[in-house]
Amino acid sequence: MLTLRSISKKFLTQDVETRALIDVNMDIGSGEFAVITGSSGSGKTTLLNVAGLLEPADGGVLKINDQDASDLSDNQRSRMRRETIGFIFQNFNLIPDLSIADNISLPLRLRSMSRDVIRDKVEKSLSTVGLSTRQSHYPTQLSGGQQQRVAIARALAGEPKLIFADEPTGNLDSTMSAQVMELLKDINDKGTTIVMVSHDENQAKMGSRRIIMRDGTVVDDVCV
Repeated sequence: MLTLRSISKKFLTQDVETRALIDVNMDIGSGEFAVITGSSGSGKTTLLNVAGLLEPADGGVLKINDQDASDLSDNQRSRMRRETIGFIFQNFNLIPDLSIADNISLPLRLRSMSRDVIRDKVEKSLSTVGLSTRQSHYPTQLSGGQQQRVAIARALAGEPKLIFADEPTGNLDSTMSAQVMELLKDINDKGTTIVMVSHDENQAKMGSRRIIMRDGTVVDDVCV
């Protein structure tokens, strides 16, 4: 599902070069739940952004679902993100002026789907996360945990083969965090591949693999 070979990434700020990723090699198989852990600044989020085609790598080979994504144009990267990948972010990234249904349907409209198809996908994804009655609500009318479930529904609506989650429970209390993790585990059990960044030791144990990063490199990769 996801292959990285000799991936490198550096940032240059005020004449200071930071090597965020150094010769990263990784294979994530279909149906896995891989949790990437490590201290702040270890390269976790950069790795997720590169693997998810949000940022280009400076070098190396990246394949998603057996398609080489190493040298795609911006338009090609956007198309692959829309059609293959789902994203869940720590800060939800919901648009406050749009209803819950419109937040979920927006990425689908960019794929030129019909209204009927979009409506069905929105309803199905909201049912999956237990928010079928909240379609007309706005993000500010929901709790943090509910907003994150909407973000998960948005990721699911496009029926992605691969979901990237960056600290999806970082802004939630322990009860809401547990609910979101159980939902992600259930989604994975149904066949969706998940790659998640987390600082939480207990959450790391819920995945099928734990990948530990330090100073831009993978220092350990074990089955849980």
